[in-house]
Amino acid sequence: MKKVTITVVFSFFAFCLKAQTTTQASPLELNVYGGYNFRDKVELYDTYAYVNEGFQYGGGLEYFFDRISSLELKYLRMDATVPLYKYGGNSQPVNPDNDKASINYILVDGNYYWDPGNAKALPFTSAGIGVGIIDAKNGSSVTKFAWDLKLGVKVKTASSVSFKLQAYLQSIVGGYGGGFYAGTGGVIVGTSYSYVSVIQFGLGGALCFGFKSKK
Repeated sequence: MKKVTITVVFSFFAFCLKAQTTTQASPLELNVYGGYNFRDKVELYDTYAYVNEGFQYGGGLEYFFDRISSLELKYLRMDATVPLYKYGGNSQPVNPDNDKASINYILVDGNYYWDPGNAKALPFTSAGIGVGIIDAKNGSSVTKFAWDLKLGVKVKTASSVSFKLQAYLQSIVGGYGGGFYAGTGGVIVGTSYSYVSVIQFGLGGALCFGFKSKK
């Protein structure tokens, strides 16, 4: 996983530097994210789990090709509780002392801004792909394909700092030979019998710090 992450990061920076040599006016922005993810229910074979609501934070580096289109590499993290329940059982989770996990995303997003011409508020849409990493309390980890969608508005200020307000949907996708379950030992690992995805909806925003390239 570390090799994949390092490769993606260096490839992204190399692409940005190469593009800057031909498009000097395109700026870079550092985005600092914060958001609130709502609870998601994960259906399993004879059990079910909740990825409970919580705060998500992270950061990203966004490269603008022009005024309205950009590419962003970002990392997001959420520390969550993942209680596991048995169908037909009582209302108490079967893993009360081992339900801690972190939900992580490493994504590359394409962004499009609707700018009628020097507007202060720019609606935008975004779609991205990458990897999602679920780390359990005992050190076990699962890495799977992930995607996200965003819809929001970016508000410019007179300075190089702007901010975004957004709604987003993000998912870590499992499949045959690699679903998810929350074990009583605090483990979140793959299974071989189900197609399961973690799907999270959230509301949040970002502070955006612009860095214009030199001409």
